[in-house]
Amino acid sequence: MPKLSHRSRAVAAVTAAVVLGAAGCDVLGGGGPGESDARERPKPSASPVPVWDSSPASLAAVGDSITRGFDACSVLSDCPEVSWATGDSGEVKSLAVRLLGAAKAATHSWNYAASGARMADLPAQMAQAAARKPALVTVMAGANDACRASAEAMTPVSDFRSEFEESLRTLRRTAPAAQVYVASVPNLKRLWSQGRTNVLGKQVWKLGICPSMLGDADALDAAANLRRETVQQRVEDYNTVLKEVCAKDPRCRFDGGAVYEFRFGTDQLSHWDWFHPSKDGQARLAEIAYREVTARRS
Repeated sequence: MPKLSHRSRAVAAVTAAVVLGAAGCDVLGGGGPGESDARERPKPSASPVPVWDSSPASLAAVGDSITRGFDACSVLSDCPEVSWATGDSGEVKSLAVRLLGAAKAATHSWNYAASGARMADLPAQMAQAAARKPALVTVMAGANDACRASAEAMTPVSDFRSEFEESLRTLRRTAPAAQVYVASVPNLKRLWSQGRTNVLGKQVWKLGICPSMLGDADALDAAANLRRETVQQRVEDYNTVLKEVCAKDPRCRFDGGAVYEFRFGTDQLSHWDWFHPSKDGQARLAEIAYREVTARRS
């Protein structure tokens, strides 16, 4: 092969450089100036869909006599029309009415609570509620677990926890996307301190209403005080359970103790038993629930 002259080698080198320069991006896998940088730049992600919907389209309620409106309209009777959760009373303006409107609440809300129910009864109620595939389920239970014949007969905290966990599992098996609003257990000791100011109320309590807290309402000896403190501590323990179990479910919202901390007076208590909420008390519960369900949280 003949040797190239110095000039010929220079020309060949320049020509090769031009050719490689033109094809260099393809050789290296690129497509042109800046294109590699553009390809590597991350695309903006879509805004995350909020887990909690503050405008649910349907509602089912589970729990105890409070959610059934017991003793709010007449003595020893349920009055679901004034239920804080699902009632249609204009005096109360229930959570369902506030969220759905009166017309839709009549066809898209259901009340599976039962007077006397304890946490052990909640799984069965949840199964009924789940069958409706509701957008929101309200839970208010625990008062009857603390209101027993004696402090020793109260539901153990461990049982309360396992029963609430089972309730949520039951719901999730059939209605995995349902939201859950959990109301805290009311302050039973405040109920005692408010109701004991009424002579008639104390007489009614003697018939057997929440003996663990309300029995011997005027007794202030060490044993009576210890009994009430024991019941109050159990209520607080139940609320801790509700908070902790609910926190593990991204579609569950605990009220943060709002019901427990509400400073109700005698106007909010039934004047038949001085224990259950009156119509006014039901309205206050509805207000709390609506505020918590519609609140924006990070």
